[in-house]
Amino acid sequence: MGRTHRPFYRICVIDQRKARDAEPIEEIGTYDPMVKDKSKRVTIKLDRVDYWISVGASPSDRVATLIDKVKNNRWGSIKPDAPAPAPKDRPKKSEAAEGEAAPAEGAEAPAAEG
Repeated sequence: MGRTHRPFYRICVIDQRKARDAEPIEEIGTYDPMVKDKSKRVTIKLDRVDYWISVGASPSDRVATLIDKVKNNRWGSIKPDAPAPAPKDRPKKSEAAEGEAAPAEGAEAPAAEG
């Protein structure tokens, strides 16, 4: 689920023999990796997780990690946003570079013969 540059995942129980996009047996939670507070990224019904594991279901590696973090409340610390870089100074253009090239001092223009 989600949209471009905004992922959102449903944590579902599904039969292993079914296709990845098949109808799930039950939806037991969600995972939104874009939420700033890490402890609020995952919502899982732990009683349903325990039930399905007791009847033989095995979570994927990623879901097993999320379940472990929810049960043990291990989310780590929130990193502060990186500071914005200072703007660079643009070099000033010289007067000669702005318009037409100015003739060098002391140089005379050629006389027109005619």
